[in-house]
Amino acid sequence: MFTSLQLGAVNHTPFLFFTGKGGVGKTSTASATAIALADEGNRVLIVSTDPASNLQDVLETELTNQPKQVPGIPTLSACNLDPEEAAASYREKVIGPYRGKLPESVVSNMEEQLSGACSVEIAAFDEFTSLLADPAIVDEFDHIVFDTAPTGHTLRLLQLPTAWMGFLEESTHGASCLGPLSGLGDKKDLYSSTVNVLSDKEKTTLVLVARPDSSALMEADRASTELKDIGIKNQILIVNGLMGKHQWDDSIASAFYSRQQEALRSMPVALKEIQTYSLPYVAYTLTGTISLRQLLSHVEVNPNAVTVYDDESIEIPGLKKVIDDFSKNNTRVIFTMGKGGVGKTTIASAIAVGLVERGHKVHLTTTDPAAHLTHIFQEERGKDDLRISRIDPKETVESYKKSVLSKAAEGLDEEGMAYLEEDLNSPCTEEIAIFQSFAEIVGKADEEIVVIDTAPTGHTLLLLDATESYTKEVPRSKGEVEDYVKNLLPRLRNSNETSVVIVTLPEATPVLEAKRLQEDLHRAEIHPKWWVINQSLSVTNTTDPVLRGRAVSEREWIQKVYNDYANKTALIPWMSEEKIGYKKLMDFSK
Repeated sequence: MFTSLQLGAVNHTPFLFFTGKGGVGKTSTASATAIALADEGNRVLIVSTDPASNLQDVLETELTNQPKQVPGIPTLSACNLDPEEAAASYREKVIGPYRGKLPESVVSNMEEQLSGACSVEIAAFDEFTSLLADPAIVDEFDHIVFDTAPTGHTLRLLQLPTAWMGFLEESTHGASCLGPLSGLGDKKDLYSSTVNVLSDKEKTTLVLVARPDSSALMEADRASTELKDIGIKNQILIVNGLMGKHQWDDSIASAFYSRQQEALRSMPVALKEIQTYSLPYVAYTLTGTISLRQLLSHVEVNPNAVTVYDDESIEIPGLKKVIDDFSKNNTRVIFTMGKGGVGKTTIASAIAVGLVERGHKVHLTTTDPAAHLTHIFQEERGKDDLRISRIDPKETVESYKKSVLSKAAEGLDEEGMAYLEEDLNSPCTEEIAIFQSFAEIVGKADEEIVVIDTAPTGHTLLLLDATESYTKEVPRSKGEVEDYVKNLLPRLRNSNETSVVIVTLPEATPVLEAKRLQEDLHRAEIHPKWWVINQSLSVTNTTDPVLRGRAVSEREWIQKVYNDYANKTALIPWMSEEKIGYKKLMDFSK
């Protein structure tokens, strides 16, 4: 259907940006491309800008924010632009020169201005633009491959040059939560240079990566359109994990193949106009340079060489056990968390439906900008005891601005109002506004169980981080803190009331990212109760060689989760049909 990906498709420009929905294989595809370019003698740098980067896992080497040579490949270097680390560095770079020169109260105020979650994104972008505009680095390499963040974050990141340029031009007070403008103003030329590089088809290729499934293709289409609108038009699409030859008499393999083909037939029209290549669905795990080289070599693996140990039985309960646990213990707030693409939305929906079927009133909501709940339920909402909502970022921000301005109008003079309006124009406002809606919903958990389908991992962490800074931010803007905000974090930390479900796939990258997510939650004194391993081939009866090979490779990661990482574990088999609608979601409870 599509041409197999060859280097000739991507070696025309010095900068290659890989983007797509979380879990589609951006990092492995970007890494395989970088290795192939290096193997041809090119000097290559691969850079991750993902807040939840797994580049070090795929390349099997520790990385920092400084380029280092990848072991065994002399012409390939890699680095990881850690936004948290960059944020700390950025804060110090802005505030450091004032320490000891200005009163401590002024320095503290500056620190508060830079304590918002979006400072992390600003800092990451600051490093990203510095790298792109640094001749010493750019001239050292023939190609720089960017393994970008999940789609939502990528869009923000790539749109930032325009957004920040606009902000700098309009801002005159120098007092927003972005921090003193002196920390940003001297970067204006740098941002302008970045915009030019991204929009220049001779310099940049945008590589959209998608799995052959409908939600990943829709996300790729959205990203393609929005990036074209800001001038990034030199795009190609890679359909990753396309199943080719398979065992026709195997019902799982046939369903797997058919579902992929159906998704490709309904691919958005605009996406069909982009030059498209494919990479095969393979039996092996895509970590380490040997496997990554094999991916682009297009050499078929002998399926008979895959060893299958059928005597390794796995006895882990299904999602029914999770739902029974929450129902019995009357858990009031339930989060599903995990890397994008692991099925958080489906699991959250199945838990919500299962609890309704056990007699509970449930409010299912999402902070995910992609709003996949609409796709899951479509027109079939089920019983009245299930309420479904979505926190819409745009609407929430507008409502928040109006609320803040109306409450502040009586107590501020004209200059004060101008100051506040300026403050509300910063991107930090979105984080704060969404967080307020989130806190308000959780505050109503006395009347109903709240199930929250959170956004992809990086965004989730930023959102949770905002909980810490919010209590500082709100008094400055509104002069008061609502009770539901004050009570939120203690409530999230109360294991008798709140449970976190970490959702993962039985693969190296999702499991390792989920482990890091759990560690971050532990630092916030939030301890996940359940891990749900989703879409496991190992508990199906497939005999297809490729799928059996993947099933075998899953077992290492299932055992790690069960033995080392999870408090309690549930395992869900790969299902032949997508569970759409209330009745189908009930199948998870059986």
